[in-house]
This record gives sequence, C-alpha cells and structure tokens, in this order.
Amino acid sequence: MFGKIKKIEDKYIEVENISKIIQANVINYHVIFEDNINKNIKIVGEILGMNEEIIHIMLIGEIKENSFISGTIKYPSMNSTCRIVYKEELEMIIGKQEFDSSDTLLIGSSALYDGFKVTAKVNDLLTHHIAIIGNSGCGKSCGVASLIQNIFYYNKKSPRNAHMVIFDVYGEYHTALSKINELPGINVKYYTTKTDIDEASTEIVSIPAYFLEVDDLALLLSVNDHTLLPILEKTLQYVALFKSSGELATKYKNSIIAKSLLDIIGSGKSSTQLSDQIISTLNKFNTAELNLESLIVQPGYTRTLKQCLNIDANGKMGALQFVIEFLNGFTTFDVMEVDQKEIIYNLEDLYNALEFALMSEGMLNNAALYEKANDLRVRLNAILNSPQRKYFEYKGSYIEKEQFVKSMFLTENNEYAQLLNMNFNYVDERFAKILTKLYMKLFFNFSTSLSVRASFPIHVILEEAHRYVQNDNDINVIGYNIFDRITKEGRKYGLILCFITQRPSELSSTCLSQCSNFLIFRLFYPEDLKIVISMSSNLTQQEVEKLKTLRPGTALVFGSAFHIPLLTKLNLPNPLPQSTNVNLESIWYEN
Repeated sequence: MFGKIKKIEDKYIEVENISKIIQANVINYHVIFEDNINKNIKIVGEILGMNEEIIHIMLIGEIKENSFISGTIKYPSMNSTCRIVYKEELEMIIGKQEFDSSDTLLIGSSALYDGFKVTAKVNDLLTHHIAIIGNSGCGKSCGVASLIQNIFYYNKKSPRNAHMVIFDVYGEYHTALSKINELPGINVKYYTTKTDIDEASTEIVSIPAYFLEVDDLALLLSVNDHTLLPILEKTLQYVALFKSSGELATKYKNSIIAKSLLDIIGSGKSSTQLSDQIISTLNKFNTAELNLESLIVQPGYTRTLKQCLNIDANGKMGALQFVIEFLNGFTTFDVMEVDQKEIIYNLEDLYNALEFALMSEGMLNNAALYEKANDLRVRLNAILNSPQRKYFEYKGSYIEKEQFVKSMFLTENNEYAQLLNMNFNYVDERFAKILTKLYMKLFFNFSTSLSVRASFPIHVILEEAHRYVQNDNDINVIGYNIFDRITKEGRKYGLILCFITQRPSELSSTCLSQCSNFLIFRLFYPEDLKIVISMSSNLTQQEVEKLKTLRPGTALVFGSAFHIPLLTKLNLPNPLPQSTNVNLESIWYEN
C-alpha cells in the first residue's frame, strides 16, 4: 500500500499508493515513518485522504524512548518507510489499555480503532480545568455520568479521599449516582433547593447567614453599583455589634438614632417638616431609652419627646433646644471594635442592621440617595419573605467556615462522602446563579486557607455552566468574578472546575481560556465552532468539520491529558441520568 515518499511540505507528506486502491477504511488511521539507518526515530502521521496515486498524510508527532511526543519537530527522510501503526505504538498515542494501576482513567472507546480504549492519566486530566461542550441532545449528561462512574468503577483503587461536587441544575444526576453509593467506603450525599423535602437522605442547601461577607451580600442583593458597598460594610459592623451584647447594642442603637435625628434637625427644614420627619423616624427606629414617649426633664416640668415636637401658633417648635440637648446625651457613647468571632446572626438580624446602616449614613436627608440604597432593603426583605430564606438558615451551634465545608462531605451517619449532588432544580436561574457563586467563594476561601496547600482537593462540575459562568459585571462591583479567579488561581490550591455547556460563546471567555482539557460533542453553531478552533493548535479543519455530524455519545477529546485529538465513544452510563428526550410514542398512544 505505502510506497516511496514523493513530497514533504511543512507537516504534510505525500506517499506513493503502490496498491492503486482507494481504501477509505484506513483514512484517519495513524502511520509510522521509520528511517532504515536510525531505527530509534519513529515519526507519526495521520492519513488524511488518498487517491489511486497518492496517500496524503499529516505529521502529528514522534515516538521516542517508548513515549509519544506530539508536535512536528523532526521530519522523515525521503528514504524512510511508511507503515500502519502497531498495537503497542497505538497504546502510546491513545492511552494505556490495561488498568493495572490507579493512575489511569477510562474515557471511552476509540471511534476509529475497534476494541481500543481511550484513557488518560488521572493527574493529567483532573488537575486541570475541563470544558465539556455540545449541543442539546448530543450526550453530554450521559458522557459526564459515564466519566464519574468510571472514576469509581474502573480504577484499581477506590478514590476514598475524593471531594466532588456536582451543581445539578435540572436534578438529573440523582439516579446516575445511585449505584456509586453501593461501593464499599464510597458515599454520595444529596442536597436540594426543594424546601419541603421528604427524602430522609437529602438535605436542603444552606449557607449560614453569618458566613456572608460584603461581596457575598452584594451578590445576594444583586448590587450593580460599587458605591453601595460601604452600606453593606456598615451593615456587617452593626449586626456584629447588635448581636454581641444587649446593653452595648442598645447604646450603639441610641447613638445611631440620636445622630440621625440631629442631622434631620440641622437640615434647615421648616418646623413642621422637622417634626413630621422626627416622628416618622422614631416610629420606625426606637429603643426603650429613645422613643417618642421618652421623658425630657427640665426645671419645673417634664414632657415627652413627642410633646416637645409640638408646633406653636407662630409655627415654631419652642422646645427644640431641649430635644437637641436630650439627643446629645446619647452621642457621647464611644463605640469600640467588636470581636465578631462566634457571633451568630440570621437574615432578619442583617435586615435590621441594614436599616440602621441606611440611617447612620445620613440617607434619610437625601431622597435620591436613599431611594437608590433602599433597593438593598427591599431585596433583602423579599428574600426574608420567601422560601429562599431557608437557604441561609443553619441549625446548630456556631461553626467555622473550614469545619462547615468539611462537614458538607459527611453523611448523617458521619461517614465520608466523596460525591455531593447539589440539585438546583427548584430555584429560578437568577437565584441558582447566586447560590452557586456563594458556594464557589466558600470553596475558594477554604482551599486557599489550608495550611498544607491542595491537601483537600475539590472538583466542581457545573452543569449548564453558561447560565452561571458569564462575563458578568461582578468585576466592576466587587472587584472580581469568582469563576475567573478560581480558573486562574484555583489549580495550585486543588480547586478544579469542569464546565458543561451547550453555548461556549456565552461562557466567560477568561474561564474558557484557562481550561486545559476538552470534550467536544456535536456542535454546529458557527460562533461556537470558531471558539473550538481557537482552543487548540492541534485541531485540523477536518476534525472541526466532523463535530457537526457526531453521533450522540461521541466526542472529540483533546488537551493536556491527550497526546492528540481523539474521536471517542463514551460508554453509556449505568444507571442513566434523567436527561433523555421525552418518549412521545409511549405518551401519545398510551391506552
């Protein structure tokens, strides 16, 4: 079949077709060029096509010291012979075929070579961020379920120290993970956003409200203006103070209210306006010592604060000076820094602190600014009066963030769970995005605070990632996008992301650029195909064209874990995820 080399141009070679037969079944097969003088040099090529005269081959790498090295560095001499690759050489290209150690992960079977598996080194694949891309119905969910099952089923040792988290936007992986639970020493823990759960083995997703920092609150309340962050900072200061000590909290509340009322008095408004605004403020914000019924004692008589706000016949507030003196008595309180350690508070406490923060910033006297900042209060109140408040309730004593993350991987029997399934099917897309970001920041802070770097690796799988991982405005509000930060910094701390998406063009460009391994299922949208082409210099136009017609369950895999791009049929998972298309025949024609 293979004759003499006729032409070498760049990485393309033309070889004489001595059989004069067009054998289409060997197109895309790999070939070896061997030099008769130097047997140690084996140049590897791929058959791109042929006619009766010429076989067209593209060089893809070389085999040296029983190892395949991708890339065109050396070229065969014109006297080199060409042949189809041997089995042991093919194994160097597509991966080990025997699972004799725990360092190899089964990806699937070769779509080109019957009976051959496609495998990858565990470290080469799972210590880098991964992107799994394909149009709806192409087999992404089954492919992901298959990979997860392979991690636990096919390795020689069980990964008992794994920490994998699946953000399951449609709740479709529950069944696919059920048999993993049956393996000795392996557990799957289920979380859900359904607030009225009846499954004993499932917990409601929750993040203690006292974990929320300024940027967390900004995400939760959909802040789009960084000038509002000082209000949130003040809110967290107040909530810590108010929950620290009853007497101390009351003194500070009195000080805030008194200063705000003095600001109102000094605003230059008419007596009637002043009286109305002070009464309105004290109706809403008051304490046992400072309220409308507080007694103001003067020589000869005693009046309530409200009585001192009365307007006389001349339109004047005659007792205003007494009110000022009374309020000044509360402003001499010197506030000290409060140690926030082990202070527990809930969303309602945050709401009360936010109201005082709005007051202390003097916003009661600035209608435009107050209206802008008041949106925070309205949004927090909406969460408080919805089932979403349950996601920020934590029953139990105070817990540190590090201990909380570790406890997420413990079952109700205090056994170790290697897999967490976070079912976000019961919240809308906007709130699912918020929850995901809050958890990701929690994982990132946990990973970066470990005394031994990367000693607790966490792998996060994000289904429908384009819904969460976008080019958001976060960087202009809180200074960073948590997904961008993790993809750039997380690897060295053992926090690895896997993005599953049908629209890479909607995914954060920074996140996608930081991925090192790719599984690309069927794609035909032009913008998405352009992105795929830009992902690897090893991809040929011919391989990209194949993406348009791939069968469900077949993917083009490439990246740092693979020597060359490989068409791979991922095994059908058992059991399947609940992601299959509706069966109209059984529904429409059922008796």
